[in-house]
Amino acid sequence: MSNRNQMPGLRLKGGIWQIEKRCKYAERGWIRESTGTSCRAEAEEVLIRRLAELKDIAERKAQRVFTFEEAALRYLEDIAHKPSAGTAAFHIDQVLPFIGDKVLAQVHDGTVRPFVDHELARGIAPKSINNALAFVSAVLNRAARRWRADDGTPWLRQAPPRLERLSLAGRQAQPYPLSWDEQDQLLRHLRKDLAAAVLFTVNTGLRDQEVCELRWDWEVHIPDLDTSVFILPEGATKTNTARVVVLNSIAKRIIDAQRGNGADYVFPVRGGRRGRLHTSAWKRAWIKAELPVDETVLKGVHNLRHTFGRRLRAAGVPIETRKLLMGHANGDITTHYSAAELGELLAAAEKVTDRGIAQTPALTLIRRHAQGVGKVSEVKDVSREGSAA
Repeated sequence: MSNRNQMPGLRLKGGIWQIEKRCKYAERGWIRESTGTSCRAEAEEVLIRRLAELKDIAERKAQRVFTFEEAALRYLEDIAHKPSAGTAAFHIDQVLPFIGDKVLAQVHDGTVRPFVDHELARGIAPKSINNALAFVSAVLNRAARRWRADDGTPWLRQAPPRLERLSLAGRQAQPYPLSWDEQDQLLRHLRKDLAAAVLFTVNTGLRDQEVCELRWDWEVHIPDLDTSVFILPEGATKTNTARVVVLNSIAKRIIDAQRGNGADYVFPVRGGRRGRLHTSAWKRAWIKAELPVDETVLKGVHNLRHTFGRRLRAAGVPIETRKLLMGHANGDITTHYSAAELGELLAAAEKVTDRGIAQTPALTLIRRHAQGVGKVSEVKDVSREGSAA
């Protein structure tokens, strides 16, 4: 084939055809990228597809039409500073193969159904699928309510109805507050650095990502109480509200042991931010500690938060104080406390260190049959009514 019949814009380099072509639709007017093939005919097909893709993107932008993938990437950029960014990226990655190329107006219950069916077939829990759908809804809401094209029009004309969630009735696993013996067994099977973070968590009620994000420059010393607290800024909490974390004697001892670790973070990994506590090491330790592994109970790190809340309740700590210690966003949360008020919170948090007072007793649960006949049985405490999680 003569050069006159060959498509211009391709150059052979290292045995692979490279695209070097002017294109008014490309960023800075040029396409410079590899075709990934040594076959000239295949390279020309790649170039033709690439030119069509860039033209399509340019036309859609001119018409102010955006795909879900474009919106999802912008959403991840917007929340990159938040603890939930990693979780959002994980769930969005699962969804993109199904709806990534669809324009925003085409994303609805019908178009996400193939994703839902695929995940159910893989045995993914309904709650996890619902979490992914929640992030899809979050992207669509931002596209409709916050983001604007150059002329001021929204990326999406109208926020769609909330995507339909899967029912969790009868399928949602329950939290599992730990007894003292179970806590000891779990800690025994964790390596030292993870055990320290876990023990701190069960004595403060922090969430997984709040512990991983905890920084030394958030610590504030309180001379009147001869202790310190940590003030978590808004972007570091799930509720996006600032929060004060008081340290009972166990938590304070852990903090003092972590000092001088040479990192910005209190519980670092290799000098940097820890990704999460719920790792394969946690899962192995959970099994070795002979904790329940059936589908009726949760097996994650959030159980530590439930344990903290349950022990506060068992120790007789009032619900208002429990909410403050758990960092609930109820409109009353503040980071402005007097030394006396902090002293009250500290005294309440200290109660969970007393194994005699803060036992987690077995509760009697009444289970009703379909016929309405109650059956009473003694079970290990799986009650969540007082966990304040």
